[in-house]
Amino acid sequence: MTDPYQVHDFTVLLTILIAAPPALIGLIAFLGARLAPRRFRSPGSRAPAAVLLDVTALCSAAVLALYLWGCLHVAFLGRQGVGNACAREADGARVAAFHGDFVPLRIVCRTDAGDSFTVVVPGYLNPSLAALLLLALACGAAGLLLRRKQLARSPAREGGRSRDQDRRRP
Repeated sequence: MTDPYQVHDFTVLLTILIAAPPALIGLIAFLGARLAPRRFRSPGSRAPAAVLLDVTALCSAAVLALYLWGCLHVAFLGRQGVGNACAREADGARVAAFHGDFVPLRIVCRTDAGDSFTVVVPGYLNPSLAALLLLALACGAAGLLLRRKQLARSPAREGGRSRDQDRRRP
């Protein structure tokens, strides 16, 4: 028989809380280097593909920051804290069970009457994560397609000649 009162696995949560901040700092440093004023004056930095890939990195940083924010809401609650939060939201009904999920990030409480509701994690978090992830995927795919098209149009230079010139030689 499984325990009806389950919270998030602490080792997974701790791993996320340890690994996410350095990754977020790295993404912010990367974006800072990409968006430096000197970079805007260089040729090709404002190409649509480059802009789309920068938006992808920005959305990825926002997703990571929001997910970390949600994990911090969950991290410091034990079973007792989750039980108290469920009891407050249940409006007098007996809480029969609760469990935590990482995707989507939530804690679900169930009452004896069969009702279920989420607690602790802010309501805006999961829809924001989904919207930002979709935007990051769309911009990343469009940026890679534009970059590929851009590379296909410009001939590769090898030894001062393009590949087309090499093909025309007998």
